[in-house]
Amino acid sequence: MTTIKRKKADGKRKGKTAKPRSDGRRKVTGKAAESARKLALAIAEAGLDKKAVNIEIIDVRGKVDYADFVVVMSGRSDRQVTAIGRAIEEHVKKQLGVVCLGVEGLPHGNWVLMDFGEAIVHVFHEDTRGYYDLESLWIDAARVQVEPAQA
Repeated sequence: MTTIKRKKADGKRKGKTAKPRSDGRRKVTGKAAESARKLALAIAEAGLDKKAVNIEIIDVRGKVDYADFVVVMSGRSDRQVTAIGRAIEEHVKKQLGVVCLGVEGLPHGNWVLMDFGEAIVHVFHEDTRGYYDLESLWIDAARVQVEPAQA
């Protein structure tokens, strides 16, 4: 087994246990997998608080090497998309202490892309989401159930 080191928001490094695979991609297990799942659920919770619709958490562990989860959601207007993006950033930092590594598209409100390391977030305007149809890229990936009771 190899250990992948990542910096936390406080500057300390945390270890991530990864099982080597024949195709070169990693399969994260144990504590690291649970923390990534908690992060994805916290992102979904923040989206629900701002009335995001059609929230999907896609488990892409072992399918891609840049994240463990992809969270996709929609807003009904450009202002709502922007508000959802800002709320996610604040909520995750406050609840888990995880800082967003990068944000794209926040001022425009059509498509906000956020990178939290273990989770990637796409907040779309409803019309834009249908055009790009990102969920079809991972049609065979597992989904994590999002329930309004978690909010």
